[in-house]
Amino acid sequence: MLTGDTSTLRKARGAFFTPTPVARFLADWAVRDPSDAVLEPSCGEAVFLHEAGDKVGEQGRLVGVELHAASARQAARTLAAEGIDADIHTGDFFAHTEFGGYDAVVGNPPYVRYQDFSGADRATAQRAALRGGVRLTNLASSWAAFTVHAALHLRAGGRLALVLPAELLTVNYAGAVRRFLMDRFSHVELVLFTERVIPEVQEEVILLLADGYAPGTGVSGTDHMIVRSLHNADDLGALAAESPARRWMPTDKSAKWSAGLLSADGLDTYTRALGEAGFAGLQTWGETTLGMVTGNNRFFTLSPAKAAELGLAATDTIALSPPGSRHLRTMNLTAAQLASLAADGQATLLFRPPATPSRAARHYIRSGVDLDVHQAYKCRVRTPWWRVPYLKPADLLLTYMNADTPRLASNQARAHHLNSVHGVYLRPDLRADGMSLLPLASLNSLTLLGAELVGRPYGGGMLKIEPREADQLPVPAPQLVRAHAAELRAIRPAVRRRLRAGDLTGAAELVDHVLLTGAMALSAPQLDALRSDHAHLSSRRKARGRSATPGGRAGGE
Repeated sequence: MLTGDTSTLRKARGAFFTPTPVARFLADWAVRDPSDAVLEPSCGEAVFLHEAGDKVGEQGRLVGVELHAASARQAARTLAAEGIDADIHTGDFFAHTEFGGYDAVVGNPPYVRYQDFSGADRATAQRAALRGGVRLTNLASSWAAFTVHAALHLRAGGRLALVLPAELLTVNYAGAVRRFLMDRFSHVELVLFTERVIPEVQEEVILLLADGYAPGTGVSGTDHMIVRSLHNADDLGALAAESPARRWMPTDKSAKWSAGLLSADGLDTYTRALGEAGFAGLQTWGETTLGMVTGNNRFFTLSPAKAAELGLAATDTIALSPPGSRHLRTMNLTAAQLASLAADGQATLLFRPPATPSRAARHYIRSGVDLDVHQAYKCRVRTPWWRVPYLKPADLLLTYMNADTPRLASNQARAHHLNSVHGVYLRPDLRADGMSLLPLASLNSLTLLGAELVGRPYGGGMLKIEPREADQLPVPAPQLVRAHAAELRAIRPAVRRRLRAGDLTGAAELVDHVLLTGAMALSAPQLDALRSDHAHLSSRRKARGRSATPGGRAGGE
């Protein structure tokens, strides 16, 4: 380690030292011939080049690129001391453009979160990724562009071996990177760990092994990947010999690879359930949409008592599921429940007068102007500002932000909904069964696990699900629900009691007995695998929410 190069300084540039067993494994996998040309981007003190040194002969070539001048000098000194002939370039890797010049690229790209990756640095990275046809958003961390830029340096048939954050599997902005990897490589393999691999880093890391690079677009690539799970870096030796591997095909090349985090048994059970007639995406039942956007909920949402105090006419308001979703956790929203919420002073009305408002409504509109409500962006861009764009009542309401899991509720009250929840508009031929049974049937261990895979972690460990993600949420298919309607109705009272007691796990056990072990004949070990994987992913999300500090950066040296 360089004198004076503190952990704080390394963290600022996204650099951490790669453990020797990891560097050795990746170099062994990627370097296959003494004549290979090998590149280590963002090489730091060149741990990968040190490992590749005894594999590359005089006909080969070793090159490192490092932005930090002191680290580059140290790398050159230590390599020379070991008799390893390597060229170390000091400078920005994004300015290194020996495209198509290498048989293997190995390394640990810097990981700087988007909050600290801005301005000219971000613009340079985005341009570099765009050379590979990958358009990155401003939310992308530094490793994403590094991965694409590194791959572009490969010759046809070349190999990419990188240490990457597990974000590759789960974040939306990495979708274009995932597609790039599957489009450009004939073989994509992931190595996952249950323990931390880099002691200084809180962020989970994975190993990416991509082989058979094809320059340019229009190539076949691959439609699947190989996933291996290890306990820690010490197990990498066993991986080279005999290590359990599983083949996994994502629904789309840019879709999340979150299923790679599952156990072998969990992934197999989950994949089979989706591949058979038992489960399907929520989009099979109907369309999921965003709710209405008011621009100012405080002004537009009213309790009945407040509406009466203002003297508003019945035509000035429409029935509303109150902002938030706490009241949607027990499978339905009835007229009686809505009335109870209203009696508690909750906002069960939306101010939405007709084209000719009542006198009281006109007075309320003027008060909104006095309060500058009409200056809010969503109000400012619509005419008239006080008329919220209309959505008809949805058949089902789907919770958007969740501490545990997304819930479906039958909208028996025919209330309208805001964008704090989503609306599901069922197909006409499925409306009766969907409203009556789908909220109940979806409370099963496979759907709970699927929510962790298709949703995204959010601040505080919440699970957020957008309409496009909800389309992929695995729920019991219509034919499965219809075939077991009587059994589902029979357990409804017991499921409702458990939900009211806050016992989601107990409620899911009852539904599992009907649909998973009963209808689909899952074995006890298969069901245990689904439940265990759900518990793992859920606790992982919540733990990440509790430790959401800038301390977890991976990458670099």
